[in-house]
Amino acid sequence: MTNADATFWSGETLNERLATLIEPFASDRVDCAAYTLSVGPEVYVSPSDQTVDPRTVTVRRLAPGAAFTVPPGQFAFLLTEEVVRVPGDALAFISIRAKIKFRGLINVSGFHVDPGYHGQLTFAVFNAGPVPVHLKRGQEIFLIWYASLDRETACRKDDPVRRGIDTELITGVAGELQSFASLDAKIKTLGDRIHAVERIHEHLRVLGAVAVTLLISLLVA
Repeated sequence: MTNADATFWSGETLNERLATLIEPFASDRVDCAAYTLSVGPEVYVSPSDQTVDPRTVTVRRLAPGAAFTVPPGQFAFLLTEEVVRVPGDALAFISIRAKIKFRGLINVSGFHVDPGYHGQLTFAVFNAGPVPVHLKRGQEIFLIWYASLDRETACRKDDPVRRGIDTELITGVAGELQSFASLDAKIKTLGDRIHAVERIHEHLRVLGAVAVTLLISLLVA
């Protein structure tokens, strides 16, 4: 039996169905035709040039309300607080709220959630802005939309409930990522060192010329 009215769920439908699909659910999180999700208990931020030892950076646990930053040019994995379920007759789409995007934080992970998925969502983000993006646990920064399929599908996810950030995800981004800001700072530092060496060479050249002049004067005398 097909669903002739396959479409995105309205705010009314979200209120009717999400109480059994999102945990915890709050009706005031329904935003028009979307539902707002918040930052959860784990985060991974790629190490920058300010990190003492990039090899020690891994998934970090966040206490309720704990804050963190994503520096310019750095990558992060953000976990949702909520456990999300997508039924077999639907597909979900995810994004980041516009006010967070305007700060430079962009979603570089997938943009949909398959039918049958059950668990917390992990967002891969990149700070393309010029300044650090400050976030905290519990902050409402993600959006999820649900859309009905034309029928109940047997092609669905059937994995155990997913919780936490998969450490295998961070293997590919472990180590220091060079941002434009850090590269610019390093170039300036290198330029300063080159100028310092040039000044030393100039002083040595002058001293050498003086020494040669004195030596010639002594020989002539």
